[in-house]
Amino acid sequence: MLDAMTTEAIVAIALAGTAGWVFTTWLRVKNGYPLEGSWGQTLKPTTDNEAKQRVALLTSENAELRAELGSVKDRLANVERIVTDSGYHLSGEIEKLRAGALENRKDEGTA
Repeated sequence: MLDAMTTEAIVAIALAGTAGWVFTTWLRVKNGYPLEGSWGQTLKPTTDNEAKQRVALLTSENAELRAELGSVKDRLANVERIVTDSGYHLSGEIEKLRAGALENRKDEGTA
């Protein structure tokens, strides 16, 4: 039949597989993941009030952040439009001319 070494190897593999299954199940329970049966049914229901409140809070926070992101995108588009608009450059040129006129008036002594 099987020699002792082969039998020990089979037992060691079976124990390692069982230990791995126990460890992963423990991790799932510890981190709040629902356990599933062999047919995919949930064994540990996760419909407690704390979880529902957490989901509701996260959903509302997500909606607020999406709205804020939308307004930031709109503001950024307006800033880009202003900066790339020729009027922005025109106002810079006007300010340069004003500064030059002020310097001329200082030179003449009328400023």
